[in-house]
Amino acid sequence: MKHIFLNLKRFDITKEYGGVNSLAELPEWASYIIKNTQEGLKKYRKEEAEFIHFFPEAHLMNAVEALEKDSPVIIGSQGVYREDAAVGGNFGAFTTNRTASVVKAMGCGATLIGHCEERNDKKGVLKKAGISDPIAVNGLLNEEILCAQAAGLKVLYCIGESAAEQYRWEEVLGEQLETGLKGVDKEGVVIGYEPIWSIGPGKTPAGKEYITKVARFIKEKTDGMDVVYGGGLKADNAKMLASIEEIDGGLIALTHFSDNIGFYPEEYLEIVHLYLGEQKGEDA
Repeated sequence: MKHIFLNLKRFDITKEYGGVNSLAELPEWASYIIKNTQEGLKKYRKEEAEFIHFFPEAHLMNAVEALEKDSPVIIGSQGVYREDAAVGGNFGAFTTNRTASVVKAMGCGATLIGHCEERNDKKGVLKKAGISDPIAVNGLLNEEILCAQAAGLKVLYCIGESAAEQYRWEEVLGEQLETGLKGVDKEGVVIGYEPIWSIGPGKTPAGKEYITKVARFIKEKTDGMDVVYGGGLKADNAKMLASIEEIDGGLIALTHFSDNIGFYPEEYLEIVHLYLGEQKGEDA
């Protein structure tokens, strides 16, 4: 089965405030996206692919409410806190933090952990405290995965190397896997590979050969866990990614990269069709 993840980041911010949202007003933003993607995804069999949309927390309940009874979409949160409420323990003193139990109670079935933007945030906080050990970040992410799984959530765990780390990518990714996955149920986790050095304007995208060797490395290190390309599944790389046997899906974010930059449901559906159509040998 293939995994198609959608990370909507903070794409709810309108252009008036410097964002990219031109889809809908905030109260309807999440429901608009669900209503304009779930119908188009019903053409794919459940055994063929799963579709998980990660929304900012403010929109989770709105997104869940827009799901039809037979919707193929699973709603996910953009992370969880590393601790949670427990009977006989902390009953909820987590001001500003998003616990896994509340995410589950809101109707989510999955969460995103270790995205490069989350990693950078944690590194920045630790740096201010004089800590630069990458194992510390991976340890915090491991705690998040354990909390997510305790609440019954599926996990997309992202790993990746920066430009400065690329020469020792095996060491960097190996540590992210070893510490991040310590004690977790691997059956409930998909690995998202983000070549951080290749993501963003003006950067050279990772090629097929590089992605293939990294995906093979990850599968060898994890006893064959599913690996998706987290560097951006797009219209222009869908065919290439579909041809890599070791890649089990992708992570989509922006769909339009010039003029009216942003995320658009119809373009998302086209990317999905291009990727899954290639998997089945269909004309796209």
